Amino acid sequence: MILKSITLTNYKSFSAKTVNLDPKINCFIGPNGVGKSNVLDAIYHLSFGKSYFNPISSQNIKHGEDFFAIKGLYRNESKEEVVIINFKKNDKKVIKRNNKKYEKFSDHIGFIPLVIISPSDRNLIAEGSDIRRKFIDSVISQSDKKYLENLINYNKILTQRNSLLKLFFKNKKFDKQTIQVYDSQLESIGEKIHIKRKIFLNDFVPVFKDKYNSISNNNEEVNIKYKTDLEFDKLSVLLQNNLEKDMFLQYTSKGIHKDDLIFNINDYSVKKFGSQGQQKSLLIALKLAQFDFLKSQNKNNPILLLDDIFDKLDKNRVKQIINLVSDDDFGQIFISDTDEERTKESIKEINNTNKIFNL
Repeated sequence: MILKSITLTNYKSFSAKTVNLDPKINCFIGPNGVGKSNVLDAIYHLSFGKSYFNPISSQNIKHGEDFFAIKGLYRNESKEEVVIINFKKNDKKVIKRNNKKYEKFSDHIGFIPLVIISPSDRNLIAEGSDIRRKFIDSVISQSDKKYLENLINYNKILTQRNSLLKLFFKNKKFDKQTIQVYDSQLESIGEKIHIKRKIFLNDFVPVFKDKYNSISNNNEEVNIKYKTDLEFDKLSVLLQNNLEKDMFLQYTSKGIHKDDLIFNINDYSVKKFGSQGQQKSLLIALKLAQFDFLKSQNKNNPILLLDDIFDKLDKNRVKQIINLVSDDDFGQIFISDTDEERTKESIKEINNTNKIFNL
């Protein structure tokens, strides 16, 4: 899948902007604040139906306007595809593919596989478990519609169970039969999600290790551990055993919505003991492994977005990344940077066509 052109209307810092793109490498150059990352975010938006940096749609509208629109013209083998996203204040977002409106946004996920590497990826290490769950769910969902459907249904039922727990607490009344209905549904769907996550990580972790070794020159041993409540018991048992606690807390304290990924280097926590360099290498390896996984699941190469990463990495790591993305295994690449000379020097290593846009 190749993005031929993108048109932005009232999107973030842009009033009106159309960019005709190179099928291989596109570089957006300029000082901070001119909108480089906004272009890359718009490309992300076309794949996922939301912004990577700010998922609140109303905050993606240019100041003083009341709507935004993004249009992407793609080449999918010999066929052209047009994806349009419109959002107006106080209205629902609309996503269209070839002028046909999606009834469910989830049907669009996976149509345009994409991976972004950005400085904000550090949140995968620094922030809470929900960020890491979103990562694993995003990777699997791009190639597995049933997983995404199960995830949406699980979260709906979880919200209903939590509302019921709040009602029990408020009214000092307990309806065992109703809570058991929710528990049964959560177990059925939660078990499927749990199994899929385990299978995914079994395939993903070896690729991740290989990518990390390439970046770090085999200096350390890395691993990802899957932490889950279901390691110890069935979800139905966990829900039943923790019901009294859940009623007091007014939310569901056990389940796959509490799963986490633990990143280790040489058996030590990266979050607690990893250097900045090790953390950066791990995050890039994670995203490059994501690229390989998506490619193995799709006919098309994923689009790769490299947002402002050259500015945050030492020359050696930049060189390793360029070496990894310089072969034909990679498809279309988008780069944002503040330094044109540095970008030109980096992409010289990639033997492909390119365009540089000064914003």
